[in-house]
Amino acid sequence: MFVDKTKIFIKAGNGGDGHTSFFTEKYIIKGGPDGGDGGKGGDVYFKAFKDMSSLVDYNYGTHYCAEDGLRGASRFCAGKSGKDLTIKVPVGTVIKDIESEGILADMTEDGQTVLVLKGGSGGKGNARFKSSTRRSPYFSQLGQKCESKAVSLELKLIASVGLVGFPNVGKSSLLSSISSAKPKIANYHFTTLTPSLGVVKVYDDSFVVADIPGLIKGASLGAGLGIEFLRHIERTKLIVHVIDISCIEGRDPILDFKTINTELEMYSNKLANMQQVIALNKADIADKANIEKFKKAIKGDIVLISAVTGQGLDELKKIVYKRLQTVTVDDTPLEIFVYPERDTLNFEIVRHDDASFEVMGGLIDELARNVVLDDLESNKYFQKKLKDNGVMQSLKYNGAKDGDRVKILDVEFLYYD
Repeated sequence: MFVDKTKIFIKAGNGGDGHTSFFTEKYIIKGGPDGGDGGKGGDVYFKAFKDMSSLVDYNYGTHYCAEDGLRGASRFCAGKSGKDLTIKVPVGTVIKDIESEGILADMTEDGQTVLVLKGGSGGKGNARFKSSTRRSPYFSQLGQKCESKAVSLELKLIASVGLVGFPNVGKSSLLSSISSAKPKIANYHFTTLTPSLGVVKVYDDSFVVADIPGLIKGASLGAGLGIEFLRHIERTKLIVHVIDISCIEGRDPILDFKTINTELEMYSNKLANMQQVIALNKADIADKANIEKFKKAIKGDIVLISAVTGQGLDELKKIVYKRLQTVTVDDTPLEIFVYPERDTLNFEIVRHDDASFEVMGGLIDELARNVVLDDLESNKYFQKKLKDNGVMQSLKYNGAKDGDRVKILDVEFLYYD
């Protein structure tokens, strides 16, 4: 089964919690805090492989999670970091964040590896909170939690040349004749249900050709199979437009040419402006009048070929090769979207209708990892951090007076200057 577009959920590993413990040993009456840090959560990577040709592996499993970091232990033992997760995709895969529609990675080279999600940091053990004024901290820090992200995977084949044209004009036959590819060939429409790739050798060089199936009128709007495969043409440098010039099926070659170009234009400006070589196939059984009529109506590089007899194939390959040497490609790199780092510094103060205040934001969420509010020492640490980070001053600036209620996390305090 060929799958070139799918959706999955990815999640980096949570950080392990810090540990709360105190050193104990026979004959040692007062041991200090010795709780170790939690391990870091695993990262999520994507890696491109040229041997893969489809995204079918991700059509069944939808959730992929890196390993969580382990909790710290006593005697300053840090928890083990979680294993990273590497998701394998075919070369040519574009990875997008569904919510923002930002491109996370464009996997264009074999072996390319991209870090997409960072694992959560491990929490600090209680040994880290010891100070000259806090000799026995009975609290530790929780590990950072990570959210699941929905991403789309879209495969765009890596090829220099794209074969386009109506079904049954001979694209598959042409590909098999000029390369070692063996696409399915038969005398009915939509024989080709998946794109096919072939390597064409010219002189001492070569280029890759992709047969793009399913283009019909309305393809850019979803008719037939075209909308599923038009994306594969976007990476190509040149289009070979295959036309059935024999008219044995009663088709109008000029109308076919204009119709396909209209679909390319409606799909994207890039395809509309891409250079084309026109291959008039089945020329061996065509009426010369039809050929002359086409040449008079349509200007451009036109080659008479027959995928069956081999007529004109060498000429076509040389013309395509020559054009590829002169085609200029937009090498402007895609704008890459990066998930923002966790906010641990900012906060906002909201005044409610009942004259109470609420403090929220990244700073408060981060402090929530560090404190146990029903522990006296931890609570003192929490109050100190609020003061050091300007929360108390900001409350005063926003009009807080002695005795006003202030909600932070799930706890309410009375404000006193």
